[in-house]
Amino acid sequence: MVRTLRRVLAVGFDLDMTLADTRTGIAAAFERLSAETGVPIDTAAVVSRLGPPLETELAYWYPPEDVPELAARYRAFYGEVAVPRTSPMPGASAAVDAVRARGGRVIVVTAKNQRDAEATVRFLGLNVNAVAGGLFGAGKGSALTEFGATAYAGDHVADIDAARAAGARSVAIATGPYDSEALRAYGADIVLPDLRGFPDTLNELINPGSPSRQ
Repeated sequence: MVRTLRRVLAVGFDLDMTLADTRTGIAAAFERLSAETGVPIDTAAVVSRLGPPLETELAYWYPPEDVPELAARYRAFYGEVAVPRTSPMPGASAAVDAVRARGGRVIVVTAKNQRDAEATVRFLGLNVNAVAGGLFGAGKGSALTEFGATAYAGDHVADIDAARAAGARSVAIATGPYDSEALRAYGADIVLPDLRGFPDTLNELINPGSPSRQ
């Protein structure tokens, strides 16, 4: 029975607004970029739509030809400016620990670049097996498949696409830009208001059809 749990239970988690509340740090990083470039940036708007790659957000504020250089500049100071301002989302550590306690493995798959994703996970002290950065939407499916993930938890509809691409079950967490109704309408397998309810879903993830909170 233990061998079966270890084979079946491999779970992926998104990072921003799923495991990590990065809003304050990202706002601070965009404020610095705004000060350096002299371009006003509405950081409240920025943090309201976290999920897609950095370049997507930069394109709202800068000409396309400037985006690659500015993305590199942003990433150069992100670790100094943003990571120390990051905090765990409610239930994040308990969700990861619940998977590990059941003999499971955890991978973080995120659009954030590899270096800053790893730095954020370390800063929060999350007990994960692997981190895969620089991936978004269905593109996350390759890392989830390679890891053998049977479920993927995230706050964005693109995270549901990621789970589908990997043939994994989607656990949608309504802590990001989409509410529970929107996530359910998009086709999430399980919808939770936040990660505090995640440990209660493990029986259902291991044995589909068993009771879970939705």
